[in-house]
Amino acid sequence: MNLFFHLGRYFILIKRVFSKPEKLSVYFKQIIHEIDNIGISSLPIIAIISFFMGGVITIQSAFGFTSPLVPLYAVGFTARESMLLEFSPTIVCLILAGKIGSNIASEIGSMRITEQIDALEIMGINSAGYLILPKIAAGVFIMPFLIAISMFLGILGGYVMGIATGACSSYEYIYGIQAFFEPWKLYYSFTKVLTFAFLITSISSYFGYYTHGGALEVGKSSTAAVVYSSILILIFNFLLTQLFLT
Repeated sequence: MNLFFHLGRYFILIKRVFSKPEKLSVYFKQIIHEIDNIGISSLPIIAIISFFMGGVITIQSAFGFTSPLVPLYAVGFTARESMLLEFSPTIVCLILAGKIGSNIASEIGSMRITEQIDALEIMGINSAGYLILPKIAAGVFIMPFLIAISMFLGILGGYVMGIATGACSSYEYIYGIQAFFEPWKLYYSFTKVLTFAFLITSISSYFGYYTHGGALEVGKSSTAAVVYSSILILIFNFLLTQLFLT
């Protein structure tokens, strides 16, 4: 029953979030602020992780393809498929769930326990829309750009590391990342990203918004936001994969 209680309260909150805003200009400024807070600040960690993971995938692929029946360009092909289909859209979003989710939940949770949200309600402001809608809009807008950068840097990292370690030649790698490319796979990847962006921002906001108690409960809300966001990312990853690839 606890599950149905949280589901019902979550959907009621989302309905409030997407109700008509009082002043669009204020929301626009908030969205720009959240884009910087959620997206731009996450760029360094995404860049580092993607570059080196691309290199690791390339080296492991070259090490594993020992059969003479496997073409040499398979290293680049494997790096591209791994980055585009799974690592960048799913694993990077799991990492962002930890960074962004805890940040959103702790920020809104702190506002709840210091009664700032109650003050907004007294002033007649839709606190759910004012606090949560800009975060959801910013996350859905900026995360596809972050994942696109992650894909590019992962493939670039594979190229640099593959050439530097002698795992493959430049021609083989470039031919591999071009071979058998199917554009619909990008639609699949970015559909996952948009779904995960909404889940991360809305679920984290939900746990922050309904925080009660003191500083200890804010920490618990942040932890719950990360855990449930990660679980739902994995569940929806399975569902979307079944939908697109079967």
